[in-house]
Amino acid sequence: MVKRPWVRRLVDHPQLWMWLPYLGESNRPWLREELGRIRPAWVPSSAGREGHWEVARSHLWTLVDALAIKFGTVDVYLEFSRRSQCDERCQSANPATVYDCVCACLGENHGGAASWKSWRPVGESTLVSRERAMSHFIIGRGEVPSRLLSQ
Repeated sequence: MVKRPWVRRLVDHPQLWMWLPYLGESNRPWLREELGRIRPAWVPSSAGREGHWEVARSHLWTLVDALAIKFGTVDVYLEFSRRSQCDERCQSANPATVYDCVCACLGENHGGAASWKSWRPVGESTLVSRERAMSHFIIGRGEVPSRLLSQ
């Protein structure tokens, strides 16, 4: 059985991590074809960590869409920092960019949704919470909204 490709966005890492099944001589040409002029970096396995590619975070949804089209489904892991502050910038953000939110609310307050839930106001516009959380999505062909691909 072939393992499903995955993409991981970590809060403290400036790059996306991703893995896909081996496509022959190298996966690099496919990545460049799908993402344009990029410099994907291969990070070999080490210390119990699986080898993976690293690409710029701005390619998140284009990459997820391309992987879903090629392989049928892709695992997407989005880490959120519950220790960072969430404030009116998140609450007044464009709701279409909810998956790009990395703050403490896990996208819950993004665009004004559920801003009252599980939060303690600290000042006029800041909300505080703690911890980190990883959200896992399985995205299939055609499931990435076009509004996310145009960003």
